[in-house]
Amino acid sequence: MTTSTSTHPLRHWINLALWKKIIIAMALGVIVGLILGKDAVWLKPIGDLFVSTIKMLIVPLVFCSLIVGTTSMKDSTTMGRIGIKAIVLYLGTTAIAISIGLAMGHFFAPGAGMNLVADPINAETVKEAPTLVQTILALVPANPVNALSSGNILQIIVFALFLGVSLALIGDKGKPAIAVFESLAEAMYKLTEIVMSLAPYGVFALIAWVAGTYGLEILGNLVWVVLAVYIGCLLHIYFFYGTTIRVLGGLSPARFFKGISNAQAIAYTTSSSAGTLPASLAAAQNQLGVKKGISSFVLPLGATINMDGTALYQGVCALFVAQAFGIDLSMADYFTIIITATLASIGTAGVPGAGLIMLSLILSTVGLPMEGIAIVAGIDRVLDMARTAVNVSGDLMVTTLIAKSEDQLDEEIYNDPTTANNPVANG
Repeated sequence: MTTSTSTHPLRHWINLALWKKIIIAMALGVIVGLILGKDAVWLKPIGDLFVSTIKMLIVPLVFCSLIVGTTSMKDSTTMGRIGIKAIVLYLGTTAIAISIGLAMGHFFAPGAGMNLVADPINAETVKEAPTLVQTILALVPANPVNALSSGNILQIIVFALFLGVSLALIGDKGKPAIAVFESLAEAMYKLTEIVMSLAPYGVFALIAWVAGTYGLEILGNLVWVVLAVYIGCLLHIYFFYGTTIRVLGGLSPARFFKGISNAQAIAYTTSSSAGTLPASLAAAQNQLGVKKGISSFVLPLGATINMDGTALYQGVCALFVAQAFGIDLSMADYFTIIITATLASIGTAGVPGAGLIMLSLILSTVGLPMEGIAIVAGIDRVLDMARTAVNVSGDLMVTTLIAKSEDQLDEEIYNDPTTANNPVANG
């Protein structure tokens, strides 16, 4: 009896590493989705419920973890130095990402031969991109409570940074408030643990719905767009990130990718870099050995301003639209796309579907037909999954490099293969 209990399938499932559960759930979801077809829609509410629980964590987790992160640094010089490093790395990797996207679009030529004609009468108009001054002014919340309630992550980050610095500067008087935020952060980490334990079931439902709704025919004439984006994403993650980790950090790329596998799987299935933040914190602290002060500061920042995957996708899709409508782009247009996508990534929300909004800015900037967005929108979910995995991988790469440069990386944890089974951050 004892032997049979120890080998019971349920016990094996319970003891299985989270990332393995997620991979199994993804595979089963695809199979079930293809079998059920459109009937798989009844599974979608289960996936939506999981996504909602993740979204529930975002605002309090970002707010509390940023305050804890800033106050734990003790001095504003350290925080400023780390912030500059993060922004430079994030924007630099975004520029590389869109360059790879443009290269993939040029190589695969996904829109060649479509011979579409833009309709000037029904052409959509897009609001002009905000100026640099407007963007800067929009960072500061006129009403912090409203920013928190509406989930404006950029404004929440700015307010949390200001509040964290102020608490650190007032010394002993700030300790009671800091203790409260530390306690709230710990509570959020525990809530994260509970939510993440449900990930395989939510992932199964989401993937089953996607497979059942779109099926294999989703690729159709757009198979080359999907292929270009996915190959570009794989190159950016495993070649560019891997090389950067090795060259700049002197760390093992294989160990890095093993450590972030949980976060990548959740990012791919939820299509939300902000929603994957709990899993990213877990990977950084437990699997990669990044100290909490660094991860709590750099990761929320990255979830908002680092959109490498989105930029790569925009590069492919911009060329696809240009080719589909027979429009030749000049080198100046290519440069404009790179600059626009890099700067626009700062304001791109880390939620599903935001890439289409930013794509409209790219198309309007270089004068491409806005009808192209409707074509891409049909497969946006599939593309969104891949580009979100890139975004989250980039967040963790930058966080790891900054931790190494600040001597805040526990390399014993980083190089210990047994840590890959730790499912959640322990704070």
